[in-house]
Amino acid sequence: MRFLVAGELNLDLILRNYLSFPALGQETLVEDVTLTLGSSSAICAAGLAKLGNFVAFTGKLGVDSWGDMCVESLTRLGVDASRVMRDAGVKTGLTVSITSPRDRAMVTYLGAMATMRAAEISAGGLDGFDHLHVSSIFLQRALRPELPRLLALAHEHGLTTSIDPGFDPEEKWGRDVIDMLADVDVFLPNEVELKGLTGWSDPEQGLRAFENGRTLTVAKLGGDGCAALKGGKLVRVAAFPVQPVDTTGAGDSFNAGFLHAWRRSAPLEDALRFAAACGAISTQGAGGTTTQATEEQANEFLQRR
Repeated sequence: MRFLVAGELNLDLILRNYLSFPALGQETLVEDVTLTLGSSSAICAAGLAKLGNFVAFTGKLGVDSWGDMCVESLTRLGVDASRVMRDAGVKTGLTVSITSPRDRAMVTYLGAMATMRAAEISAGGLDGFDHLHVSSIFLQRALRPELPRLLALAHEHGLTTSIDPGFDPEEKWGRDVIDMLADVDVFLPNEVELKGLTGWSDPEQGLRAFENGRTLTVAKLGGDGCAALKGGKLVRVAAFPVQPVDTTGAGDSFNAGFLHAWRRSAPLEDALRFAAACGAISTQGAGGTTTQATEEQANEFLQRR
């Protein structure tokens, strides 16, 4: 399969295993630090490539050392970075991720992430690809209002489409996200995003709020696994019990696993289980891309369970 991933692109500075969570006026210590490729879109792209797909990435970076590192990392991970744009007028973005085995908190400088436009994506051409994936639409401020047209254009060119909305730092969410699902084949929110967009704490009610006759919504529910609706009935898959090293990017590796299986016409429950395996395996190393699964590794993981 040939995937085009359009999204935000930045480095992650990961501060792992804090003694106490930072509070104003106080200093705390962490056990380890890693500077690595970040961004929901790039981690998903790397996961798709690791699973054996051709993946091209389009995003925007500054002309700086952080941007160089992003391009080098994508290339090393098997992602075609020839569509990545460089703009000397902006800085490459950065996320500081403060993590523990239980959860994480993030602080992000958007920089170039907020400036990419739909016309810049489509200018590279959509023909020859099977699927378009976009993540973190609330961070992509220039792209967000133009995204419905880009999604429709992708369908006109025969691509299927997916979105992972990501968290809204302003927590305004917005009706436009639900409206654009008319041109989305797979929607991949987590439990926080599901509640923010629909107002429902109950995952099943949240999933039903997205029903539009076209979009398959897959809810990532953390320790409660994942869920989707099939023929109006709830399908749930439990999370795999693993001892995580770092949860950074687990949802993005889940996305890669699901899209990989879904595009190959796997039954829904099988695709959910494969995605859950990819997410679980990715937590076994620091950073979002260090321990992503190959297709063989994900299948072996499932066979052992």
